[in-house]
Amino acid sequence: MVLPAGDRPGADATQALGALWDYRVYARRWVFLLVLSLLSFSNATLWLSFAPVADMIAHRFLLSTEQINWLSRVYLVASIPSGVVAIWVLDSVGLRWATIVCAWLNFAGSVFRTLPFMVGRIQDPFAFLMGGQSLCALAQTLVVFSPAKLAALWFPEHQRATANMIGTMSNPLGILVANLLSPALVKKEEDIPMMLGIYIIPAGITCLLATACLLESVPPTPPSARAIHSPSEKFLDGLKLEFIGLCGALFIVFGVLGALVLSLYVDRTKLFTEAVKIGFCLTSVVCVAFALVSQLQGQTLALAAICSLLGLFGFAVAPIAMELAVECSFPVGEGAAAGLIFVLGQAEGVLVMVLLTALTVRRAEPSVSTCQDGQGPLDWQVSMLLMAGLCTLFSCFLVLFFHTPYRRLQAEAGASCSIQEDMSPATVDREPHPAATP
Repeated sequence: MVLPAGDRPGADATQALGALWDYRVYARRWVFLLVLSLLSFSNATLWLSFAPVADMIAHRFLLSTEQINWLSRVYLVASIPSGVVAIWVLDSVGLRWATIVCAWLNFAGSVFRTLPFMVGRIQDPFAFLMGGQSLCALAQTLVVFSPAKLAALWFPEHQRATANMIGTMSNPLGILVANLLSPALVKKEEDIPMMLGIYIIPAGITCLLATACLLESVPPTPPSARAIHSPSEKFLDGLKLEFIGLCGALFIVFGVLGALVLSLYVDRTKLFTEAVKIGFCLTSVVCVAFALVSQLQGQTLALAAICSLLGLFGFAVAPIAMELAVECSFPVGEGAAAGLIFVLGQAEGVLVMVLLTALTVRRAEPSVSTCQDGQGPLDWQVSMLLMAGLCTLFSCFLVLFFHTPYRRLQAEAGASCSIQEDMSPATVDREPHPAATP
């Protein structure tokens, strides 16, 4: 039994109507999740495939370091306009066609990047590299937004968090693999075509699976009562009703903008430590504000502004913190340093989420919460205050006790000075002439 979107029941009728539905889950939901996870993984590897071997790419195509940086930075720029479009596509076109379009964009971008090697002489190889990266970047926002939608439409209540986690974590896993795989594949410039070809393989497999195996956006029979009540409002109305989605979008958009501006600034000034310390301190202040304002009623605009600032300061400092970790851990390899930071960060995130969730309690009194699941709303007051306290504590610890030299920059400066001394006329004059050697 499937009702049209306009005939779906409201929240009050969902529980009563639940008895009339024969909820059912389908094994092909795992195929959908597999395709989406592979797509997210592939897209992330294409994003950062150039960064770990930037020097060789720049030398091979006679590009500047700034141009190589833009091959990764284009993802951040493209996500701002495409993020809004992605929300509309998921709500209007459906999850199946959104995934298929993403898979084809991702595959086309991976192939487009290899054209400078497949075609003979190309006057401007950067245009092809940037074009391929741009196609992949357009797919990123749909890839990132889709796991929650898939979990809500296809999975029962006791599997939604797991499905969302698998689909979401595939993206940072791809980032980790790209940081490890690219340096392992490219030992010399002649290895670059092989690296690009290997990254095409998962993109091609995902494109084939998406086109052949995804047959519908929603299952014939919903897996849970929440799936019946899945909202189908128009795009703009949905943004107004789903306030949490709007806050998440503001967090991401301002975070991407902040990351772009801060990365450009740090690239020029090399003030890694200062940027990270100031970013964490501002994030702590905003986190305290969120913990306090979230307990008040009628503060919609304030919460939206706080979420924007949280993204601007907290999300933006993440790539700078990763670069700082590489600087202070040199001569440890970039891939190993970034991978260790990622793994530790994920482990810490799991522990904090488990702790904060364990501290929540059901509210007995009436609440204005918009989360209606048939039970009393959860009280997150203690959890939010604890999160603000932990963030402030860690920020103070960072400011007071973290002091490190930039070992990688120092090594590069030392190597540059040695080369200049070896090439200077004075050094050449000091070298003994073979005829004068006794």
